Amino acid sequence: MAPLLLLSLLLLLSSASLQAQQNITLGSSLTPEGPSSFWLSLSGDFAFGFRPIEGNASSYLLVVWFNKISDKTIAWYAKTSDPDPALVQVSSGSRLLLNSNGALSLQDPTGTEVWNPQVVGAVYAALLDSGNFVLVAADGSTKWESFKNPTDTILLTQVLTPGMKLRSRIIPTDYSNGRFLLDLQSIGVFLYTVAVPSSNQYDYYWSMAGNTTKLVFNATGMVYITLDNGTQISMTSGVTGSVADYYHRATLDPDGVFRQYLYPKKVSNLSSQAWSVVDFKPPNICETRLTNVGSGICGFNSYCMFNGTNNQSICMCPEQYSFIDEERKYKGCKPDFQPQSCDLDEAAVRMQFKLIPMSRVDWPLADYEQYTPITKDQCQQLCLTDCFCAVAVFHDQDNTCWKKKMPLSNGNIGDNVERTLFIKVRKSNSTQPELVDSNKWKKDRKYWILGSSMFLGSSVLVNVLLISVILFGTYCTITIKEVPSLQSSNNIGLPLKAFAYAELEKATRGFREVLGTGASGIVYKGQLPDDLSTYIAVKKIDKLEHETEKEFTVEVQTIGRTHHKNLVRLLGFCNEGKERLLVYEFMTNGSLNQFLFGDVRLEWNLRAQLALGVARGLLYLHEECSTQIIHCDIKPQNILLDGNFTAKISDFGLAKLLRTNQTQTITGIRGTRGYVAPEWFKSTGITAKVDVYSFGVILLELVCCRQNVELEAADDQKILTDWANDCYRCGRVDFLVEGDDEAILNLTKVERLVAVALWCLQEDPTMRPTMLKVTQMLDEAAAVPNPPDPSSFVSSLP
Repeated sequence: MAPLLLLSLLLLLSSASLQAQQNITLGSSLTPEGPSSFWLSLSGDFAFGFRPIEGNASSYLLVVWFNKISDKTIAWYAKTSDPDPALVQVSSGSRLLLNSNGALSLQDPTGTEVWNPQVVGAVYAALLDSGNFVLVAADGSTKWESFKNPTDTILLTQVLTPGMKLRSRIIPTDYSNGRFLLDLQSIGVFLYTVAVPSSNQYDYYWSMAGNTTKLVFNATGMVYITLDNGTQISMTSGVTGSVADYYHRATLDPDGVFRQYLYPKKVSNLSSQAWSVVDFKPPNICETRLTNVGSGICGFNSYCMFNGTNNQSICMCPEQYSFIDEERKYKGCKPDFQPQSCDLDEAAVRMQFKLIPMSRVDWPLADYEQYTPITKDQCQQLCLTDCFCAVAVFHDQDNTCWKKKMPLSNGNIGDNVERTLFIKVRKSNSTQPELVDSNKWKKDRKYWILGSSMFLGSSVLVNVLLISVILFGTYCTITIKEVPSLQSSNNIGLPLKAFAYAELEKATRGFREVLGTGASGIVYKGQLPDDLSTYIAVKKIDKLEHETEKEFTVEVQTIGRTHHKNLVRLLGFCNEGKERLLVYEFMTNGSLNQFLFGDVRLEWNLRAQLALGVARGLLYLHEECSTQIIHCDIKPQNILLDGNFTAKISDFGLAKLLRTNQTQTITGIRGTRGYVAPEWFKSTGITAKVDVYSFGVILLELVCCRQNVELEAADDQKILTDWANDCYRCGRVDFLVEGDDEAILNLTKVERLVAVALWCLQEDPTMRPTMLKVTQMLDEAAAVPNPPDPSSFVSSLP
C-alpha cells in the first residue's frame, strides 16, 4: 500500500511541476524573431505567439495556431476592442510583455502600446491544451481568455453567448475584417454580409432561429445552439473522428460559409494530411436569400457558381468581363470593352454591340424597366438601343421583359433559373471609343472645326506610327541587328521590366512555393512589392543551348510583344549571369488539367467556351502576328485559367529557347506524348499544323473530361482519339459524354465539336484546317463537313 501511495504522490508532484512549467510568469516576453517568439500548450498541440504575414515577412500577427500540423493553421488572432475591432499588425522589433502589474501589453519597436486585453492583476498566463489563451487571477479565476474574444474560428469546448460574433477574413491570406459575419443573438444565430472596410451589416443570408442562450462546440465535436428551455439544436451533423485521433475547428470562411473541419493527428503519409470538411452552412450559399443593399455573395457584376462535389462556391464574370482584382474577387467584375455611349445613333449601336444569352444565370435585382406582354426579340432590341441597359431578362411563360443596369448584384447560376438572360457586349473585343453620332456634328459649326482639328492631328500621329512600324518592326516582333544585353529594359525598347535576380528571389521568398514543373523549368509563385501587391508566376528556365543564349533577347521580345485575351501575359524577365527567368501574370485557377481530369467536372458550356478560347489564342499566334509562332507543346498543363475561367495559353515562344531534349519525348520530337502530331515522326517539315493536331486532342479531352490515353479503360476506349472516331462514325457521340447531363442535352454541339476535333487529327497535315477555320467552325460561323475517314488522303475541307 505504501509504495502505491508514494507512486501517486510522485505523479501528482510531476504533474504539478509540468503545469508550473507551462504557466507564463510575470516579466515573461515574446519577440517576433529569435528563439522566444511563441509559448506552447502543455501537449504542444497549440502555440501562442508571432507569425509572419504571408507575402510580407517584416510584418507579424499575434496568433494562436495548431502547432503540430504542417500548415500551422491559425485559430485566433489579436484584434482591437469594440466597437469596431481591427486586425493588429506589428513589425520586427516589437515585443509582447506580461508585465509586473499583471497586464499583457503588445508594444511596437518604439515602445508604444498597440494592443492589450484591457485587464490587470493577472498572476500568470497560460495556453491551455484546448487552444484557449488565458490570463489568470490569484484566486484561479480567469480574467481574460481568447475563447471569449473569437475571430473567425471556434475550437472544441468553446462557447459563444449572445452578443459574440465571428468575422471572416477578407481573403484566406489576409486576416483583415472580411465580408461575412456570424452573429449570435438571443433570437438565434444569423449569417450576414458586411460592407468592408466598415462593419455595417446588410441583410442576413442564413439563420437558425430560437430563444438562444449559447452556441457550443462541445468536446465530442458537435456544434449546436441551446435554447432557453434547454433544447439543443444541431448546427452541424457532428463528426465520426474522435478527439484523440483528430484536430477539430469550425470557421466562418472568407466565402461566407461556416464549415466544420477535421485534421488527422497521425498519418503515415504526410502529403495526404489536410483539413477535411465535415459539414457546412448554408448548404448552397449561391442560393441564399437576397441582400437588398450590397453585392451579395460575390462582387458586383459577378455571379456565384456552387460546386457540390467539393462544397465550394466560385465567383465568375460574364463573357467580355474580368475581375477588377484577381486575388480579391469581392471587388467585382468590370467590362473589358468601352461601354455604350448615349450619343450613338441606333445604326451605330447595332453595328458595335450585341446581346449574348447566358443560360441558367440571373441577377435578380437592378431592374429599372418592365414590359409585358412582349416578344423575346422586342425585349432584346429595347435593351440594345438603350444606353442604360446592361442586361435584358425575358420570361417565356408570361412574355415579360426586364431591363437591368449596372452594377448587377446577387448573381448566381443554377438549374432553378427559369428565365432567359441576355448581356450586352461589343461585337469585337476592341476598346476603341464609339464613333460619335454624325447628326450631332450638324448641330453646331464648332464641332466641324473641332473634328477637322482632331482629324489633322490624328493623321500626323498615324504617319508617325507607320514610320515607327516600318523602322522598328510589327506588332508581334522586332528585328534587331545587334543583340544587346537584357540587363536594362531600356536596351530592348519593350514595356517589359528587367528584374534583378535578387528581386525575384525576394518576391518568391527564396523560390519557395512551386506552382508547377515542366520540361522548360519550374514555376514559382511570387508577389511584387508594388501598390497592388501584384501576384506573379516566375519561370526559371533550365539550361539553354550555348548558341541560343544569344537569341534570348530576340525571343523574349517576340513573346513580350504578343498581347491577346487568351495568352498569358509576359510581364518581365531576368537575364543575369547564368540565370534566365521569365515573369508572367499569375493565373488564379491554375492549369486546365486539374479541372479536366480531377474529381470536379466543369459544366458543359464552360468547357465549350474554353475550347473556343484556346482556338482563338492559337489563331493569334499562327496568323495575327507578322512572325508566326508555333507553340509545339499544346497540352492542358500549358493552358491556364484566370479567375474568370478564361483559357490562356502559356509557354508559347519557348521552343527556340530550350535545349532540344527539354521538350521531347523521342529524339528530335518536341511536345508531349499523346499530343504529338504524326509528322514529328517523319522526315517532313514542321508547320503550324502540329499545334492544330494537339488542339484536336485537347478538344476531345474537353468534350469527354478524360485524358487521351487511359490504359485502365476498356480495350476499345484506351485511346480517346480512336474511340471518338468510332463513336462519330457509328452516330453515337452520346457514348463519349455518358453521365454528363448538360452535354447530353447539347448533343448537336457535342457532335460539332467532335467533328472539328477529327478534322484537326487528320494524319496528313494538309488536310487539317487552319486555326482560323477551326475558330469559325467552333463559333458556328462556318459549316462543319463530315471529316474524312482516317484512311482517306483527299481533303474536302478548304
